[in-house]
Amino acid sequence: MIAMLNPEERRKLYELRRVKLLATLALALCVVVLVAAKLLEPQAPWLAYVAAFAEAAAIGGLADWYAVVALFRRPLGLPIPHTAIIPRNQDRIAENLGAFIEENFLAPAPVEAKLKELDFAAEMIAWLSDREKTEGLARFVARLAPQMLAAMEESGLKDFAAERVAIQLRKTEIAPLALELAEGLAEGGRHQKLLDGVIEALQRFLADEAAVEAIRRRVAEELPTVLNIFRADALILRRILKTAGALMEEVKADPEHALRQEFEVFFRAYIRRVKRSKKFRARIEAAKESFLARPELAQIADQLWAALRAFAEKDAASDSSQIAERLAGLLTDIARALRDEPKLRADVNAGMVSALSVFVAAQKSSIGRFIAEQVKGWDLAQLTLLIEANIGRDLQYIRFNGMLIGGLAGLTLHILLVHVFGV
Repeated sequence: MIAMLNPEERRKLYELRRVKLLATLALALCVVVLVAAKLLEPQAPWLAYVAAFAEAAAIGGLADWYAVVALFRRPLGLPIPHTAIIPRNQDRIAENLGAFIEENFLAPAPVEAKLKELDFAAEMIAWLSDREKTEGLARFVARLAPQMLAAMEESGLKDFAAERVAIQLRKTEIAPLALELAEGLAEGGRHQKLLDGVIEALQRFLADEAAVEAIRRRVAEELPTVLNIFRADALILRRILKTAGALMEEVKADPEHALRQEFEVFFRAYIRRVKRSKKFRARIEAAKESFLARPELAQIADQLWAALRAFAEKDAASDSSQIAERLAGLLTDIARALRDEPKLRADVNAGMVSALSVFVAAQKSSIGRFIAEQVKGWDLAQLTLLIEANIGRDLQYIRFNGMLIGGLAGLTLHILLVHVFGV
């Protein structure tokens, strides 16, 4: 059993044995002095005081020896009641110890107070600022990415996530988002870029020979036959194209052009109108439902997932992982943000205190039971040896004190009996 103790506990046990031997020798010395004093008292009456001291010291030493031994075992192996207190009460001690730790050390107030003394944000900053650590963590996560994605797919988490996204999209009204986007475009003047895009598209259309020929045929169909004989359709089309081209160039070059002002009025009026239109909302929602019901959407999701897995596998096998590089940069940015933002650090610390306090409060009963079960499961002899090794040395000094206090008390009583009461 001694071999199972750690070096420090073995050192304490050695010190215990040394002090126990000294206490036993001191007790034996008291007995020897008592015998010698009693034998020599007729020749030297003053030895009666020494005998009184030694007698009381021996009695005190024996009483305290019994008390100390009774804590750990039966004195002299005798079945005396209320001895071997610790071994016989192992279960009760275990239960009381677990309850004591649960009620006093793991109570909400002391736990929260202790957690508030810790600077979690500073520890995070120190850890994340170590480039070797962040890169190691990033590489570890990057190597795990393919397995994580495979596990998600095998467990059905991918399909579950896709289903939940679809459900949330169905619950989300798209019309207000579209209107907010349109209003944002109008407020920032970015809707004029839309007009520029339309104009550029028209210019490309009118520069296409096939498109121009199609327009010419339509013009020819509307003109009288006599004008077609003189190729009036081509002349009219050239005029139209020239005028339209000039107009579009003017609009593109002039931010204050009248056509832009008209488009501004039209765009804002259209937004106001559709905001009040229930039909518009219904059409948007119907388009959303139609989009979500398309079978191609599931195929696209599967293709994206497959591409993500292929990228993760290729990246994990690469010597220069992009995922690891980006993740290491992200961790470094987090450390920088924590260092530069006192409020963020305070929020992190407050969050950690709150989370850990709740965790400890929820688990303190389990911790108390765990401690009690561990103490109950300890070997009795090993438990006794462990406790004795840690506190036995101090208990042995009780024996020294018992001999000293007992001897002084015996001497005092002897003096009182002789000189005061005349006995």
